[in-house]
Amino acid sequence: MRRREFIAFMGSGVMLPLSARAQQSTKAYRIAILHPLWPVAELTEVSSNRFWRELFQEIRRLGYVEGQNLVIERYSGEGRAELYPKLARDIVASNPNLVVAFTNWVVVPLREATSTIPIVAMTIDPVDLGLVPSIARPGGNITGVSVDAGSEIWGKRLELLREVVPKISKLAILGLRQNPAGALMQKAAEKAGVVVVGPYYLEDASEAEYQRVFAFMSQEGADALFVDGSPELITKAQLIGELAKKYRLPAIYPFRSYVEDGEGLMAYGVDFVELFHQVARSIDKILKGAKPGDIPYYRPTKFELVINQKAAKDLGLVIPESLLARADEVIE
Repeated sequence: MRRREFIAFMGSGVMLPLSARAQQSTKAYRIAILHPLWPVAELTEVSSNRFWRELFQEIRRLGYVEGQNLVIERYSGEGRAELYPKLARDIVASNPNLVVAFTNWVVVPLREATSTIPIVAMTIDPVDLGLVPSIARPGGNITGVSVDAGSEIWGKRLELLREVVPKISKLAILGLRQNPAGALMQKAAEKAGVVVVGPYYLEDASEAEYQRVFAFMSQEGADALFVDGSPELITKAQLIGELAKKYRLPAIYPFRSYVEDGEGLMAYGVDFVELFHQVARSIDKILKGAKPGDIPYYRPTKFELVINQKAAKDLGLVIPESLLARADEVIE
């Protein structure tokens, strides 16, 4: 659940008088990182996940080196929602310089646990969540980045999917009951005149539950698939990709990791590398003295289209050249 890393600060002290070295030695910052799912072993610069690598590399580029002027305490909820409030309290009790928290599932308990420790959060729309009163001036102790690309993006995703599968007759929706994106996906489909099958909500994270839901989609005649952006689903990217292939369901996903890690067909969404870099920049600003409430919450402005040609061939699909030309990346 938790790995705490206390590493002695070692200032170089090169060409500095003793008094300056003494002052420099007080500059060891301590931050806590909390994720509801990812194991602590992955929350590092050598993670198997690209986005974690990008985050820690950007932190280093900004001048913070773990083991020198930075101590990181890593926490994971291991997908167990009952642990989130206790983890939040434990982090607050340790009194770090700031907390970096991912998804509203853990940011909300942290907000309830402290109103003073700065929090850099990655969530859906923070105003809708009630985390901050304003994107431009969050106030309080929370700032961060939003992964919310707006409701219109689901319509755009459906347009892209229909370029590959023009005659979608029944669109299945896969998601979690607590994620409001289900309603947005359904609205986008209905606006485009596409019949919706579902939404299908996963009741637990077991492979058997995923198998059950995909089998039911197939029985209902679904011929295409939407997947919501819940972090719990991202960790099952490979399984979802395998089941989409098994049941021959062309899908468009909200994040590129489905295409890279799960061999999904295509993804259209926010550029997560930029979002993770922005998290690092917010950390830097706060450690340099800025108040989180004065740092605008960052909203995504860059989107990327990633297409997997192998997945298309496995599904018996041909990606139009016009779409390939617009893709930010094509995986062969």
